[in-house]
Amino acid sequence: MDDVHDDVVLEHGRSVLRAEGEAVLHAAKVLDQSFCDAVQLLLRCTGNVVVTGIGKAGLVARKISATLASTGTPSHFLHPAEAMHGDLGAVRADDTVLALSQSGETEEITRLLPHLAARRVPIVALTARRESALGRAADVVVPTGSLREACSLGLAPSTSTSLMLALGDAVALVVSQLRRFTPEDFAARHPGGSLGRQLMLVEDAMRPLAECRLATPSDTVRDVFVRPLPPRRTGAVMILDDHGALAGIFTDSDLARLFERRHDAALDEPIGRVMTRRPTTLPIGTRLRDAVAILEARRLSELPVLDADGRPAGLLDIVDLVGLVSPEVLAAPTSAAA
Repeated sequence: MDDVHDDVVLEHGRSVLRAEGEAVLHAAKVLDQSFCDAVQLLLRCTGNVVVTGIGKAGLVARKISATLASTGTPSHFLHPAEAMHGDLGAVRADDTVLALSQSGETEEITRLLPHLAARRVPIVALTARRESALGRAADVVVPTGSLREACSLGLAPSTSTSLMLALGDAVALVVSQLRRFTPEDFAARHPGGSLGRQLMLVEDAMRPLAECRLATPSDTVRDVFVRPLPPRRTGAVMILDDHGALAGIFTDSDLARLFERRHDAALDEPIGRVMTRRPTTLPIGTRLRDAVAILEARRLSELPVLDADGRPAGLLDIVDLVGLVSPEVLAAPTSAAA
């Protein structure tokens, strides 16, 4: 094959992106009542939204189903060919079907339609024409319209699948918003990966109070630091008053400063005299990402976590955040909590 100039390659790539982008933008302009009807039908669904399609449309259908499920709408994918060999049993009378077919005449989809009608299952169709077989069988049609595919032959599903994906996302996310889907709901469905880590709460990562270094204001610095360490070493001691409230914090950095300034005598003084009073703290329920932002902004290594009564419940130590947050955030903070 002859070498092709980069300018030609770039122009082909841009033309594909323009074709798909313009189709989505045009759909946004002409979106009409049918979209509202589709959203309302999915909102009223008391079972699952069963998303179906075959070929490239089937791959898009799988993604739309995953988006629905992860944003508060129970959903699963149904392969239309497998449905005719037993999987139709996964469709219940309280379900709603979201069917994808640009032509609306795809054989595997049209064969499925009488069986859905027999079960009186509502159908929302993403298809080009209301007059197609799928369009006529559907309760609601969100039309994709007549499109030219972005490939040079005008054949490979590209513009049509991009538009279906965008419309499916629009339906799913509007339904999610109307369900008042919260960050807490999202976190419950995304416990793993980077999304899960972003949505973790500080209590999911902190050291519980039983594993923290504790002292009273009258304990001497020396006594505090010669005590056995908890199972996981930490560079901070939380000082509690007689009522169990946080009086202050004393860190390894504070100890190092005493040595640097040759204040050796302070080692045998009450730790309450050299501790940091009114340290930065976090309430239980704080998002871990917000806690990390505070650690980074204030160059801290530890943050006490307080319960609803203002008493320490644990300690967030930057050492425990390795692997949970980006390396840049963990760039060796050195100052004591302040």
